Amino acid sequence: MRVAMASVPRETGRANEDFVGVLPTAAVLLDGAGMSGTESVCAHGVAWYASRLGGELLGLLALDPDQELPALLGEAIGRVADAHRGTCDIADPSSPSATVAILRLRAGRADHLVLGDSVLVLDRVGAAPLVIADRREVVAAQRYRSVLDGVAGDRDAYQRALMHYRRTYRNQPGGFWVAKDDPRAAAEALAGSLPVADLAGAALFSNGASRIVDRFGLADWPEVLAVLAGGGPAEIIRRVRQAERGGAPGEGRPRPVAPDDATIAYCTHLAEGRDAG
Repeated sequence: MRVAMASVPRETGRANEDFVGVLPTAAVLLDGAGMSGTESVCAHGVAWYASRLGGELLGLLALDPDQELPALLGEAIGRVADAHRGTCDIADPSSPSATVAILRLRAGRADHLVLGDSVLVLDRVGAAPLVIADRREVVAAQRYRSVLDGVAGDRDAYQRALMHYRRTYRNQPGGFWVAKDDPRAAAEALAGSLPVADLAGAALFSNGASRIVDRFGLADWPEVLAVLAGGGPAEIIRRVRQAERGGAPGEGRPRPVAPDDATIAYCTHLAEGRDAG
């Protein structure tokens, strides 16, 4: 397997809270998340959490290649929780979390997993791309949007409402699921498998990169795959940054959009991966 990667922080000089790493037969991408107050409950921070969880995942993928991906992710979440529960309040809604995307080649199959709003796109031979996107957080946020909008002018009230939202919906039945402190969240991931022979490639995106499609509408997924094949991940991120500076199209007048960490792993030659065939 060959992998081209690009990862750019939201601002120059600021820590990148995304993580991407690869093995000969696997790619892992995480998008770390926090909120106001994270530093007061976790001494390590969001970037540490994403990197530590990503490292645990890569180690488990290498050492236990036959374990099912949700079980493997659950074990990694538990290990990271154990690593900082003695120094940090890991159950607090403000403590770091991450979304996860994994691609693994094993015995002629391409196993995949998505938890949270990272996106994994499978480039199928002779068929439209298969997009693995977890929309549960979008649905939950829409249900709660009127509450947050109602207190948008009061910073303290907004933070209290946001904390209530996370307690009510994050890693709760009927809400959405991310990697945080509870290994059971991994069982809620979107996971599946396809024959490697059916795929021309695959791409993993943090939500700061997938916004080229799902926020800005600058391209559809076949077009994104074509750009990746020609210009690589850096070209997609360049176009995202350009859109952020000029504003999303179709809004009446251009206005800037806050940038986010943006990361892509573009995987090709899947059949060349060790043990893939």
